[in-house]
Amino acid sequence: METESEPYVQLASLRQLHQVMADMNAARSLADTLQTVADGVVSALGYELACVNLVRGDGDLVVAAFSGNPAAEALITGRVGSRESWERRLGMGEQWGNLIFIPHTEGWILDDDDVPQWYTDGPAPRFEDEWHPSDRLFAPMYGGPGGELIGVISVDRPRNGRRPGAWGREALQMYAFQAGIAISNARLRANMQRALVRLEREQQALRASEESFRQAFEYAPSGMAIAEMGGDQHGRILRTNDALCRLLGRPASAMRRYSFSDLVHPEDIGTLLRTSAEGGRAELRLGRRDGSYVWVSLRNSVVADAADGPRFLLTHVEDIEERKRRELQLAHRASHDSLTGLPNSAELRARLSARVCQQRPQTAHGGVLETLDAYGPTVSYENDFGFRPDGALADAYDAYDHHVHTIAPEGDRDDGTKGLAVLFCDLDGFKSINDRFGHNAGDAVLIEVARRLSNGVRDGDTVARLGGDEFVILADGLGRADAQDLAVRLRNEIIQPIRAEGRAVRVGASFGIGWAHCGMTADEVLKSADERMYVEKRSRPKQHRRAG
Repeated sequence: METESEPYVQLASLRQLHQVMADMNAARSLADTLQTVADGVVSALGYELACVNLVRGDGDLVVAAFSGNPAAEALITGRVGSRESWERRLGMGEQWGNLIFIPHTEGWILDDDDVPQWYTDGPAPRFEDEWHPSDRLFAPMYGGPGGELIGVISVDRPRNGRRPGAWGREALQMYAFQAGIAISNARLRANMQRALVRLEREQQALRASEESFRQAFEYAPSGMAIAEMGGDQHGRILRTNDALCRLLGRPASAMRRYSFSDLVHPEDIGTLLRTSAEGGRAELRLGRRDGSYVWVSLRNSVVADAADGPRFLLTHVEDIEERKRRELQLAHRASHDSLTGLPNSAELRARLSARVCQQRPQTAHGGVLETLDAYGPTVSYENDFGFRPDGALADAYDAYDHHVHTIAPEGDRDDGTKGLAVLFCDLDGFKSINDRFGHNAGDAVLIEVARRLSNGVRDGDTVARLGGDEFVILADGLGRADAQDLAVRLRNEIIQPIRAEGRAVRVGASFGIGWAHCGMTADEVLKSADERMYVEKRSRPKQHRRAG
C-alpha cells in the first residue's frame, strides 16, 4: 500500500481487501482458505511475503500456506514451530493493537529458536521508519467460542519499504480477524464433511449389516424369530423366517398373532419362562397347525439398544424331533424288555421305590405311636408336644412330611384297606414249550402273555417282565379281595390257547400277591410276593398247574 495520506489509495486498498475477504469465505476447502489468506496479504495489503502458521491439535504451529516467493515456500512449508517458541515471540516486541512487531534490534535473540523463518537481503535502513530485512511482524488469528489462538500470519518486506502506519496496521489487524473467522469456518466445514463421510460410511456399513442379517435370518436352514422383550407384549412374535413357518406348518401372517407361550406345550411353560433372557436355552415342544407337537431346541439372544437397553429377543429354533425320538428309544430300551416291550426289572424297581419311602407309616393313639410293618405294630412314645426328631433325622422327617404313606391290608380278611398290590406271576409249563417247539415258540408265548396281562389291567397299573417267564403287576388302590379277583381274571386269560409256530399251545400261571408299604425296599416287596407265589404254586395239584 502507498502512504495513508492519499485517500484514493486507501479506498482502492479497501476494495482489494474486501475482495480477498470474500475470496477467503468462498474457498471450498481448508487448504484453499489458508492459501487464499496468504495470497490476500500479498495482493491486497502490499507485502511481498506472507506466511500462515496454523495451530495443530498438539498445540504446535505448522507452516500451512506461503505466498510471494516460491523458493521460500518450498523451503519452509510444512515445517513446525513449537508452541513455546511462538509464545515467546508473541510475548515480546511492540504491541500494535493485536499485532506484534519485533524490530531487528531485538530479533537477533530469535535466530536460534525452532520457528520456521526466511531471511531476505537488503541494505540497512537509512531513516527511522524504513523496514529492516530482520524486522518481524506477526498478526495472531483467533477463533472458536473461546477465542483461542488458531494461527499466526507472518509478513515481510512491505512494497513501499516502510513500516506500516496506522492505516496499514488497522488493515492487517482487520484482515487477521476476518481470516481467523474464515479459517474457523473452513475447519468446521471440513469437520462436518468428514463427519458426513464417516456417517455415510457407517450408514452404508449398517445397511450392509442389516441386509446381511436379513438374508441370514430369512434363509437360515433352521427356524428364526424376533419377539418383543419386556412389557405387556413380552414374547409376542414380530417376525419369523420360512424355516420356522414350515416347521410349525403356520404362515408368517398367522405367526404374528401368537407369542411363544401360546405355542408351547402346556407342560413346558415353566421351561419357556426360564429361558426368556440373554443366553436362555431349553428343549421344549411347540405346537403345529395340525395339533401335533414337535421337539425343538430354543436359544435366545437379546438385541439391545445402547441407550434404551434390551429391545428384542432373537430366538433360534432348531428341530430336534429326530434326536428326541432316538433318545426316547434309547431310554425305552434301557427301561423296557426288548422282547415284550414291558417295563424291565430295573424300571419295575424304580417305579416301586418311587411309591414307598424309608419311613414306616404311623398311627397315633393318644400318646402312643404304632409303627406298622410286615410283622405287626411296634410301639414308641411321644411327649406332650408331639414327636419330631432332631439333627440329621429331622431332614429325613421333612423329606417325607407331605408324603402319603403306602399302607397294606392287615390279616387274611378284607378289612376295607386299599393298598398297592404286587402280583408276582410265574408261568407253568413254559419250559416244556421251549424244549419241544424251540425258543421262537417260547418267545411267541411270552409276547402273547404280556399282551393279555396288559389288556387285563387298568390304565395306570404297571405290567413288567422280571425275567424269563416271570411277570409282575403293580396295581394301586386295591383291597385284598380286589387283588385276588384280579389274579383270577389274569390267570383265566393266560390259560387260553396261544398260537405259536403254527400250533396251539397252553401254559398255566401261578400268582402270589404281596403288598407294598413304606418302610420296605423294592426287593423286600418283590421277595414277599415271590414267596407267596411259590406257596400258591405248591398248593395246587401238579396236573392243574399247566392249564391253571
